[in-house]
Amino acid sequence: MKEILIYTHKRTSRVLYIFNHILGEMLGLQPRCIHDKDEFEAYIGAKLNYSFQAFGEELFVMADDLLFERGISDHEITFGEYNDHKCFFMTYNKKSAYNFDLFSASFYLLTRYEEYLPFIKDKYGRFDAEESLAFEKGFLDKPLVNIWAIDLANKLQIAFPSLEILKSEYRFITTIDVDAAFAYRHKGMLRTMGAYAKDLLALDFQEMRNRTTAILKKQDDPFDTFDYQFAVHRKYNLNQIYFILFADYGTNDKNTPTHSRIFRELVRWIADHADVGIHPSFTSNSVSGKLKNEIINLSKTLHREVVKSRQHFLILHLPSTYRNLINQGITDDYSMGYASQIGFRASICSSFLFYDLEMENTTTLRIHPFAAMEGTLRDYNQLNTEESIARYKKIIAEVKQVGGTYISIWHNESLSDKKRWKGWREVYEKMIEYALS
Repeated sequence: MKEILIYTHKRTSRVLYIFNHILGEMLGLQPRCIHDKDEFEAYIGAKLNYSFQAFGEELFVMADDLLFERGISDHEITFGEYNDHKCFFMTYNKKSAYNFDLFSASFYLLTRYEEYLPFIKDKYGRFDAEESLAFEKGFLDKPLVNIWAIDLANKLQIAFPSLEILKSEYRFITTIDVDAAFAYRHKGMLRTMGAYAKDLLALDFQEMRNRTTAILKKQDDPFDTFDYQFAVHRKYNLNQIYFILFADYGTNDKNTPTHSRIFRELVRWIADHADVGIHPSFTSNSVSGKLKNEIINLSKTLHREVVKSRQHFLILHLPSTYRNLINQGITDDYSMGYASQIGFRASICSSFLFYDLEMENTTTLRIHPFAAMEGTLRDYNQLNTEESIARYKKIIAEVKQVGGTYISIWHNESLSDKKRWKGWREVYEKMIEYALS
């Protein structure tokens, strides 16, 4: 038996979204929402009462107001604990299975409700991890939505033993962002001469030598680590996705020129071995039509449709960034995470559909949250390689415990094993080994 009847005094798009996600996607059930009390009480089978009052001895979850509202308002959120984990939208009814509204709390986290409210932006205009409730209350490293869903599954199984509940299985996906395919080569005459001039002004003669020997092919270009990557991925039989910055040159967009024959051949070669998505440029969030052109140009190069994306610099402005992706035919986005801290931005480690809070509707865009980026550990948190390995193990263990999907972010540059990334190839392989163990 998979069907479960949900009584709620008011059916809203928010109610339907969260029940379809938690009961439908996460637990593999077939939720059917009604607001007829008599029909609910007469129903013989699995059922759940989500309202403001219990009818009898049915499984009851006391509701907060959030899922019955429209619009966005700054809620005064009450916090507590449930099974040693933080929870919020506290409710008080002795017949309720929970001391908080897990559906409202999950909706708040998945929709990134707090990111629609006023907040202090970081230097790139992003919502920073330190601004989040998860960071403030100390649960950024916990996939609370997964944890709550598992607890709900256990309660449902006890109440309705014949209910066929899906048990999710842990998965690992490695992803590589290609911000700059080459450090020195194939940049074009003007950019190369400008780089030499910059090195000269800084009296950085070692960098000038490195640039020259790489251009003359007397040593490898340090960012050209693709042979190493694919050797590792074959060794461990990994699922892999590459996100390619395929954009015009800009202050924060400095990949190889898209007209470069070498670069286009590299992109096609990558696509022969892995799944490829677009890495929308920094400026694509502010310049109309830019994202469309980048997707079209990458698609023409690959001779295939581009439907996956991850934002360069993890620029994510809700809801405009996601609407822009939807309008350009993107079906899956992998930008849901923070640059400054590892953890779970939406407090979940499994995919979910984007709910547009302003339009109050469930969209077709599937969000794939990531848990950790190497640059977060190395650059933002200033951790060494041993400390980083320990942090990777801790966050991966959280994902494994709930049967989620662990998605890592690395860059071709960070796998060079040179300069500031010396020793990080070992970190990469140890992360992979632990993720697969």
